Amino acid sequence: MLERPQSPSPYELLPPVPSFTLESEDLVDGGELPNLHVSAWNGAGGNDVSPHLRWSGFPEGTAGFAVTCYDPDAPTGSGFWHWAVANLPRSVTELPQGAGAPSGEHMPSGAVQLRNDGGQAGYMGAAPPKGDRPHRYIFAVHALSSEKLGVGPDAAPAILGFNITFNILARATLTALYQAR
Repeated sequence: MLERPQSPSPYELLPPVPSFTLESEDLVDGGELPNLHVSAWNGAGGNDVSPHLRWSGFPEGTAGFAVTCYDPDAPTGSGFWHWAVANLPRSVTELPQGAGAPSGEHMPSGAVQLRNDGGQAGYMGAAPPKGDRPHRYIFAVHALSSEKLGVGPDAAPAILGFNITFNILARATLTALYQAR
């Protein structure tokens, strides 16, 4: 297999914004994605359970949040959106492990989970091709000037990204790595 150059982080290509703190009881920034958060799809052997996320230190004018998980290293030409959540109110500063269940039952009232690039609502864990290099799974919490972004569950994550970009105040990221063996 030919070695591909590493894709840039999607946020390197956007106007810079301030950061804040993003922590997880399940993930270590730069560490390996635990199997619980890997996908069951394509024989990857995981459970598709979204990790715990907690954030603080966001700007004073924050009205709401969006949460995303993106793999820029997917061999698709467009990366792969694993999770996209919109319309989280300012009062929500933590999502428990499993909040990304397709049913949405563990999401705060009013939050919307969009379809991931696997075609289903909720969190889809890592499932890179066997033998491919380690992939980066960039979990991001976006502090926004608006609580509602005008997207529904059938919107593409790219539309959410567009609306995030025009409402962003700050962004916090945490990157986990995973390689199928």
